[in-house]
Amino acid sequence: LEGKLTAEAVGMHAARLLDARKDSGPVSLDLTAVTEADSAGVAMLSVFARDMGRTGRAVSLVGVSPELRRTLDLFPFPPDGKAPDRSGEAGLAERIGIAADDVRGVIVQYLVIVSDTAWFLVTGPFIRHGIRWDQVLYEMSAMGSRALGVVGLISFLVGATMALQSAEQLRQFGANIFVVDLIGISMTRELGPLMAAIVVAGRSGSAVAAEIGTMVITEEVDALKTMGLHPTRYLVVPKVLAITITQPLLTVLANMTGIIGGFLVGVLYLDIGPTSFIDRLMQTLQVKDVLTGLVKSVMFAQLIVTVGALCGFRTAGGADAVGRSTTTSVVAGIFSVIVADTLASLLFYF
Repeated sequence: LEGKLTAEAVGMHAARLLDARKDSGPVSLDLTAVTEADSAGVAMLSVFARDMGRTGRAVSLVGVSPELRRTLDLFPFPPDGKAPDRSGEAGLAERIGIAADDVRGVIVQYLVIVSDTAWFLVTGPFIRHGIRWDQVLYEMSAMGSRALGVVGLISFLVGATMALQSAEQLRQFGANIFVVDLIGISMTRELGPLMAAIVVAGRSGSAVAAEIGTMVITEEVDALKTMGLHPTRYLVVPKVLAITITQPLLTVLANMTGIIGGFLVGVLYLDIGPTSFIDRLMQTLQVKDVLTGLVKSVMFAQLIVTVGALCGFRTAGGADAVGRSTTTSVVAGIFSVIVADTLASLLFYF
C-alpha cells in the first residue's frame, strides 16, 4: 500500500485488498510507502485482517512506522492477523475465582467507606467545617419528614392486617385479648423497625445511590478530590448523621400507627373494649421491646446509607449505569437490612 491511508483513499486501497481476498495463503501488507493514515484507513486494515482471520489466513504488516503504529494501536488489530483464539476462555474454576475476587473488591471498598465515615463522624465535631450541619438538616427533611406519610400508612395497614389474620384463629379459643400481645410485641420488636427500614431503603437508599452515581458519571466526585475535599466526608457523612436521627423517629411512628391499626381491628371487629386493649398493652409491652427496635433501627439506618453510597461510588458508564446502581442499592439495602434483623434477633433473644 502506498500514499495516504486516509478516508479519501480508502476506496482505492479497498479495491486492492479485494484482489488479495481472491488468493489463498497468508497475506503480507507492506506499509513502508504509506505517508499518512487516519482512523478510517486503520479501521479498513482491522476489518480486512479480521475477515482474513475468519478464513484461516494470517495477515502480517511490514514497514510500519512509529507514527502509524500509534494509530494502529487505537483499533483491535490482531497482531498476527488471525482471528482471536477462543480456546483460552476462562473455565469454571477461573470464573469462580474472578467472581470471588470481585466480591473481595466490593467488601474492601465497603469497609473503606464505613471506616472513613466512622472516622469523619468522630473527628468532624472537633474540626472547623468538619460537618456540614446545614446539609444534615436538609437530609433530615428529605429522609425523615418526607417519608412520614408512606411509613405511617404502610405500618397502619400492616398492623391492621396482622390483627385481622390472627383474629379468626384466636377467636376459636376465646383468646381475642391476645391480639394485643401479638400486635404490641411484634410491631415494636420486628415489624415497626423492619417496615420503616424497607420503606427508607427503597426511598432514600436509592436516592443516595442515584445522587452519588450521577456525580461519579459527571466527574463531580473527581472535582471534589481535585479541590481537596474527601467525597465520603462531603457526601456520605451528612446523610449518615441525618438518617441516624430520623430513622428511630420513623420507627416510633411505625410502631404507633401499627398498634393503632391493630387497636381499630380489635375494637371494631373483635369486640375488645378500648380500655381493655390499652390495659393489656401496658401490661404486655416492656421498655426492652421498644429499645430493641430502636437499636435495630439505627443499625438499619447505617446499612441503608453506606450500601447506597457503595453502589453510587461503584457506578461506571452512562445514564443506564446510574439506573443499575439505583436498582442494586434497593435490592442490596433491603437484603442487608433483613440479614441484620435476623442477626440482631439471634443476639437479643437467643
